[in-house]
Amino acid sequence: MNLYEIMMNRRSVRNFKDQTIPAEIINQLLDAANNAPSGGNIQPVSIILIQEKENRTILSEMVGNQPWVKNAPLSMIFCLDFNRVKRWAALNGTEFKGEQALAHFLISYADVMCAAQSVVLLAESLGLGSVYVGTIQSQMDEARERYAIPDFVLPLMILSLGYPKSIPRTISKLQPEVIVHHEQYQSRSDDEIQQAFHQKYGNFNIKAEEYLEKAFIEAVEADKQSGEGWTEWAVDQMKKMEIRNDAQFLFQFRYPTHLMVQMNAELIESFKNAGFDFFVEPES
Repeated sequence: MNLYEIMMNRRSVRNFKDQTIPAEIINQLLDAANNAPSGGNIQPVSIILIQEKENRTILSEMVGNQPWVKNAPLSMIFCLDFNRVKRWAALNGTEFKGEQALAHFLISYADVMCAAQSVVLLAESLGLGSVYVGTIQSQMDEARERYAIPDFVLPLMILSLGYPKSIPRTISKLQPEVIVHHEQYQSRSDDEIQQAFHQKYGNFNIKAEEYLEKAFIEAVEADKQSGEGWTEWAVDQMKKMEIRNDAQFLFQFRYPTHLMVQMNAELIESFKNAGFDFFVEPES
């Protein structure tokens, strides 16, 4: 396959073979991460490799017992690393205060994800599958303690990789014309927005189990790999909450709006615990 075909066929894989990834391939993946775009070429990125079985289990438990994190032969914890940059600046008679500059943070977060996505694409071309796990963001304090992560470093994303045992079927996406705007932003009508998402998700009125296979495959895969009754629980919750459409499923059940907003305080506290504070008064 050419690169376009690889990108169009990429799927998040959560079912991995018990097969070690050769060291030379891991080194290539790390080379791809290291060569990713970076604002100012500062490269505020660090990657912690998790491969030992016991450590994979610990990481899996930390992020909500997601079995694919435990079963994947390799997980990479992508960190935004201002510690290294600050120390280098100090050693050379200057200051770097990225931990107080929201602009630096946003650019560096993009750097982290560019590095991670470079790994994803190379992994696909080498016959590997991968899945992003963002839950570590709600466990940053625990992760920093567990992995001896110093001040001014934030663990922001896990990428679990391995040889796929199975690959999900096609995942629905919005049509390109919905997300592309020519020359300036083009506001869509309510009807156009409804139609765009209906075209993406299709008919909601299907069996709950079939819907989860399409829209919440994490629950289905968790059952297959750990047998903890996630699918049954999800179906039961959807019925109790009277979920009637895709938007309600996403923002009342899967990512409850009130809980996502409540997480702000925890995230800000974790940022501050790592030395990050974007709300300090600027020096006069």
